[in-house]
Amino acid sequence: MRQPGFSDGVRAFSAGFGLLRQPGIRLFVIIPLLINMLLFAAVIAYGASQLSGFMTWLQTEITTGWWQWLDWILWLLWPLFIAFSLLLVFFTFSILANLIAAPFNGFLAAAVERHLTGQAPDDGGSLKQLPREIVRAIGGEARKLGYFAIRALPLLLLFLIPVINISAPLIWFLFGSWMLALEYLDFPMGNHGHTFPNIRRRLAGHKRAGFGFGMATLLVSMIPVVNFIVMPVAVAGATRLWVSHLQADSMAISS
Repeated sequence: MRQPGFSDGVRAFSAGFGLLRQPGIRLFVIIPLLINMLLFAAVIAYGASQLSGFMTWLQTEITTGWWQWLDWILWLLWPLFIAFSLLLVFFTFSILANLIAAPFNGFLAAAVERHLTGQAPDDGGSLKQLPREIVRAIGGEARKLGYFAIRALPLLLLFLIPVINISAPLIWFLFGSWMLALEYLDFPMGNHGHTFPNIRRRLAGHKRAGFGFGMATLLVSMIPVVNFIVMPVAVAGATRLWVSHLQADSMAISS
């Protein structure tokens, strides 16, 4: 069996964009996005109501006090509020979306696998399992965070070592790409009962495909606005990589 290469990892990630448009898959992308949008709408609406009350009080103070010449401030408050709201959404939308979507990623991976193979994994796919999936997602993210921290702290020292610090950004890019491959393959493989140490071992046998997938994910995540949907695209792409290249090899090894 041909070993998947770097280009296979890149193509798997790219396939994620098309997979998200398929019936039965869109639901698991739309639900966390809607929750995220509703939370932002509620926060902004609350802020607007508070600002309206503050402006009413401020207008009364200005018109009855000695500082009437400051009434021009009232014309600036709403534009400033709108600008602040846009910045808030731009810089925090993807972060909050990732946190909200994490428990749904297992379901998304199961839906993509069902679309690709006609059969969903036994350990995923039903929203009735959401409470269990939330617990599993928290535990999985904690394990990945520990794996990242143990390796990231020594790598930070590379920036302080003369000569070697020249290559530190490249090493960090490679490390970040590897972490993203582990991050997103955890969802389709976790649906089949693979633990995080087992996922690491499996991916270590397919380093080129892992780096191809991880680098594509990292580069696209740097594109403004597009980065809002990188997570579901990467989950779908990782499932495609698992189904097309890694699953058969995993079965061969386990047998």
